Amino acid sequence: MPHRQFPYAMDQAALKWRDLAERRRAHFIDLYQSGRWQHYYTSEEFLDRMREAIMAAKRWAKVAPRPSDFAPAE
Repeated sequence: MPHRQFPYAMDQAALKWRDLAERRRAHFIDLYQSGRWQHYYTSEEFLDRMREAIMAAKRWAKVAPRPSDFAPAE
């Protein structure tokens, strides 16, 4: 069994957490666009949860940047 370097293994885990945070944000956007959020939340609760999801996705983007995040803009 090949042994992975410690930083590499942590990078992979951080990218998985980033993907999860981005999927959660996308889910809240879908709830908003479809109007289904009204079945589950009050408007205040939904706004709080939406803000949390957006902030978590931004934080994970800073913690675990992808190589494409460093590519020059075309």
